[in-house]
Parts: sequence; structure tokens; C-alpha cells
Amino acid sequence: MGSLSTILRHPDEIYPLLRLKLAIMKAQNQIPLDDPHLAVCYSLLQKVSRSFSLVIQQLGTELRDAVCVFYLILRALDTVEDDTSIPIEIKVPILLAFHRHIYDRDWHFTCGTKEYKVLMDQFHHVSAAFLELEEGYQEAIEDITKRMGAGMAKFISKEVETVDDYDEYCHYAAGLVGLGLSKLLLTSGLETLTPDWQQISNSTGLFLQKTNIIKDYLEDINEIPKPRMFWPREIWGKYVDKLEDLKNEEKSTKAVQCLNEMVTNALIHVEDCLKSMAGLRDPAIFKSCAIPQIVAMGTLALCYNNVQVFRGAVKLRRGLIAKVIDRTKTMGDVYGAFYDFSCMLKTKVDKNDPNAMKTLQRLETIEKVCRENGDLHKRKSYVNDETQSKALLFLMLVPLLALLVLAYLKHTHINASD
Repeated sequence: MGSLSTILRHPDEIYPLLRLKLAIMKAQNQIPLDDPHLAVCYSLLQKVSRSFSLVIQQLGTELRDAVCVFYLILRALDTVEDDTSIPIEIKVPILLAFHRHIYDRDWHFTCGTKEYKVLMDQFHHVSAAFLELEEGYQEAIEDITKRMGAGMAKFISKEVETVDDYDEYCHYAAGLVGLGLSKLLLTSGLETLTPDWQQISNSTGLFLQKTNIIKDYLEDINEIPKPRMFWPREIWGKYVDKLEDLKNEEKSTKAVQCLNEMVTNALIHVEDCLKSMAGLRDPAIFKSCAIPQIVAMGTLALCYNNVQVFRGAVKLRRGLIAKVIDRTKTMGDVYGAFYDFSCMLKTKVDKNDPNAMKTLQRLETIEKVCRENGDLHKRKSYVNDETQSKALLFLMLVPLLALLVLAYLKHTHINASD
């Protein structure tokens, strides 16, 4: 559930953590044992992404099944792309034909490691579950898989040189996921699409993908047998000669400046993300879409100006994520969370950073949208909970101390009677 020291520093997260634990148990109980293929799919989903498994559990059964299968298909496609041990002459044809493989109940390809290898070895169950979906869902998933596979194949032999290249790669890797999810929601009949749905759906995907690319720098650059490099040269080339130089301690100042520019670049998508969430009507769909976006904003606030990105893993603590899941119910909650994490990030901006002015301008735009649309004075802050946490810890310790004193007095009284 989290380390004891962390829980004691943030006692207000104990209740959300307990609720999260119950939600995990509920997700496990939702595995449809009457359908062996879907049962394997939900089991695989919990292995490759427990957080996403939790996020979609509130969806209706039909839509939840479609989203589960969609996620696993794209995760399998991504596993092929990520495995740097696969020769290009083998990898590219698989990526280009992946949208046809999903119709083949017998197809699988061994690659990846750990839980991703299990997914690839068990992919015939995913294909079988896909073939049980309604035709509308199948068409949407096939279209996105085909386009994503082609985009990934394109970037196998193409480096991310410019910011435009970066946006294009992120479109293939995640923007298309946003478009695909929008199509699934339309097929379900639970949501409608606005005229600008393609732009804002793409932006939601880019925001999540750029956040992952930023926080996963060290993991990607240390990939064996060769690194995965997604940061655009147009940005990192201003600070170092080689992308891997960013992890060298003597380059720490330049590395952090580069990191800050990458975060600033990601912030440009926030307005579209907020617009996308504000347009959702179904409460379960809204929550499943809102939670990953809030977590991404919090992750960017944590990564900004943080040299630890180049030293080890940087991620939000489990208790804070549990709090996000517990609190996110309305669009007002979303505006409050984005406002808080924007304020958190703003406190970390160094006026001497070469992109400080641009960063502050983007943060002000985000905060303005949140102020104009959200009832911020009623929110429970994610940022200024330290005093409240100390007070809550004190209130928790008082009855505990009282019990200890009573037990001591009782023990003393018994000894005195003897």
C-alpha cells in the first residue's frame, strides 16, 4: 500500500489508499470467468497496466470489454516496436501487418520481457476476444491499429529530429489512441463527437505520451541492446552533443534546462485536454478519461526542474494517485487538480531558466482556464495539504497515545494489586 514512513507523512492518503485496495480487489472480481478469452484478457490487463485496469473498471460491460481488448492490441503492437532486439527486417513487416494479425486466432509472436512477453505469448486469446466484439468496435480498432503500425514502422529507421517529428511520432504512438477511444465511445452510443474532436482527441494522447517520454528518459536511454531515443534533437541539441550526455552528472545544469523545455512543450496540450474532458457526458467515461490526465499533469509538475529524472525513476507516490482516483468526480475536480499542479510547477520555475518566460505563460493560461471554469475555492488542495496532514496525524496519534496510557495504567494497577 505504500511505505510506513510515507503514509505517516501523508495520513490524509490512508483512506484513499484503502479505497484503492478495495478497487483493486473489485477489478479482480470483475474478470468474466464465463468467457475464457476475455478472462485471459482482463488478467493480462492487470499484469501490463494495473492502473489502466482500475481506470476502466467503472465502464459498462460492453464498452469496458472493447476498451480492454483495444488497449491490449495496442500494447502488443507497442511491445513489438519497443523490443530493440528484433531485427528491422523482421520488425517492420510485423508492424505493417499487425491489423491483419488481430483477425487470426492462431497468430502470436514471441518478444518483449516479463509481463509483455506473457501478453505476446497469449495474444491468440486477445484475437479471439476481438473477434467477439461488435463490428463497429472491430472496425475502429482495426483502423487505429493499421495507422499506428504504419507510423511506428516509419520511425523505426527515422530519428526524431524536429519538434514536428516529435509531434508526429507521438501522434502515431498515442494520439491515435485518443482518436480510437473517441470512436469507441461514439460506437457505444454514450457520447457524441464535437466538430474539433480529432484535434482535441489527438492532443489528449500527445499529452500523455510526452509525459511518459519525459519521465522514462533514463529507462529508454539505457535500453539494451540499443537505446530508444524519442526526445527531439531540435530541443536537446541546444544543450548537449549527444542525447545520452544528459545523464552525465557534469551536464546536470544543461540536462535540467533541457528537461524544463520538454515539460514546457508538453504543457501546450493542456487546454485541449481540459476541453476534451469538459465535453464528456457519461460520469463513468468522464472519470476513466480524467484520472490519467490529472496524473500526467502531476507527473510533469514532479519532473520539472528535477535532476532525478536523469538518475532514476520519478513518479507520483501511490497515495497521491489514490487521492486523485478518490476525488475525481466532476469537471470542477479536474479544474482544481490541474490548477494545483500548475501552481506546484510554477513554484519550481527558476527565473534564470532559458525557457522560464514561456513556461510561466503556459502555466498562466492553464490557471486562467481553471479559474474561469472551476469553483476553485471549494476544492480540496493537492498542494497545500501539509498543515492539514500534520493536524490529521496529530488527531490520529492522540487516541493511540491515550490507549497506550490506559494500558500502562491498567498494567500498573494489576501489579499493585498483586
